[in-house]
Amino acid sequence: MLTLKILFWVCLLIVFYTYIGYGILLYIIVRFKRLFKGKPLKTAIPGDDELPTMTLLICAYNEEEVVAEKMANTLAIDYPKDKFRIMWVTDGSNDRTNELLKAYPEVDIVFTPERRGKSAALKHGLHELQTRYVTFTDANTMLNAGALREIARLFMDPTVGCVSGEKRVAAKQDGEMAAEGEGLYWRYESTLKKWDSELYSTMGAAGELYAIDPTLVREVPDEALLDDFMMSMYVVKDGKRIAYTPDAYAQEYGSANIHEESKRKRRIAAGGLQSIWWLRGMLNPFKQPLVTFQYVSHRVLRWSLTPITMVLLLLSNIVLVALGSHPFYTIMLILQLLFYLMAFAGWLQNHYGQQNKLLYAAYYFVFMNLNVFRGMAYLKSHAKSGAWEKAKRS
Repeated sequence: MLTLKILFWVCLLIVFYTYIGYGILLYIIVRFKRLFKGKPLKTAIPGDDELPTMTLLICAYNEEEVVAEKMANTLAIDYPKDKFRIMWVTDGSNDRTNELLKAYPEVDIVFTPERRGKSAALKHGLHELQTRYVTFTDANTMLNAGALREIARLFMDPTVGCVSGEKRVAAKQDGEMAAEGEGLYWRYESTLKKWDSELYSTMGAAGELYAIDPTLVREVPDEALLDDFMMSMYVVKDGKRIAYTPDAYAQEYGSANIHEESKRKRRIAAGGLQSIWWLRGMLNPFKQPLVTFQYVSHRVLRWSLTPITMVLLLLSNIVLVALGSHPFYTIMLILQLLFYLMAFAGWLQNHYGQQNKLLYAAYYFVFMNLNVFRGMAYLKSHAKSGAWEKAKRS
C-alpha cells in the first residue's frame, strides 16, 4: 500500500510540475530576477549601416503551391537589399518548385535531385552561405516585415548565438479545431519560451523561424527528425544563449485536421526522444546547472517520462481505491475519470464536426501525450532517415 501511495504521489507531482508547476516556478524566479536586476532593457534596432549581412534560408520539398505567396512575403521584408540574400534549398523536389523560383532573380537556388531529409538539405545550404548570419524559415510560413531587423538587434548581445522567433498558428475558418488546439498550445509555449529566455536561454528553436551564427553551427546527423531543435541546442551546449522574441514571428495555418496534426506530433515526439539521447550530456547538472534545470523541466519530461506517469497515475489510483484507501484517492480518481471522459467527449465532438473548446482542450492534451507513445514506434521505423511526410495545412 505504501509503495502504491508513493508511486501515486510521485506521478502526480511529475504531471503537475511538467504542465503547470514549471510555468509557475519559472514565473516566480523571473519576477525575483527582475526585482534584483531590473527588467531587461530593449536595445534599439540598429540602423542600416550597422545591420549585418543576412541570408533567409528556406528548405522546401515540393512546395510549388506556396512559392508565389512565400516570395511575395519574403520580398516585403524590411532589410537593406545589399545585405540580404534569399536562398531556397530544394533537394529532392520533383514538382515545379525550381521552375517557379527561376522567375525571381533575387533567389539563390540550391538543389540536388536526391532527397535525404531536411537536416541534409540544411547542411547543403549552409555550405553555400556567404553572409554573417542565417535565418531559417519554412516555405509555408509567412514572416512579419520587421522580423530580420529584430533578429539582428538580438545578435548585438555577445552572449546570443541563436535567436528564436515566435510561431503563430491561425485557422483559415472558425471552427477548425485542430488548428485552434495547436494555436492554444503554441500560445502557452510562447509564454514559457519568453520566460526561459529572460531567465537564461530558450530551450530550443522551432524551424518556422530561427536564426543562428554560422560559426557556431555543429553538424546535425542526417537522420535527425528535429534538426532545428538539435542545431539550436548545440549552441546552448557550447555556452551561448538562445534569445527569444515575439517581435519576429512566423504565421502559418494549422493542420487541416486531427489526423494531419497527428503526423506532426508523432514526428516531434520521435525527434524529441532522439534528441534526448543525442544531447544526453546536457542532463548532467554539474556542467550547466541552470541549462539542465530548464532543459529537463521544459523538454525532457514532456518527451519522455510524463506521458508514462500519466498512465501510472491512473492505474495506481484505481488500485488504491479498490484497496479501500483514504477518500481523497476516490476524489482524485473521480476527477481523473471526469477529465478523460471530457477528452473522449471532445474526440466524439471533433469526429462528428461539433465544437466545444473546453472538451476539445481536454482531448488535445490527451492526444499530445498519446502521440509520444506513437512517436516511439515512429522513431523505430524512421531511425535511419531524416525524411518525413509533411502534414497538410488547412
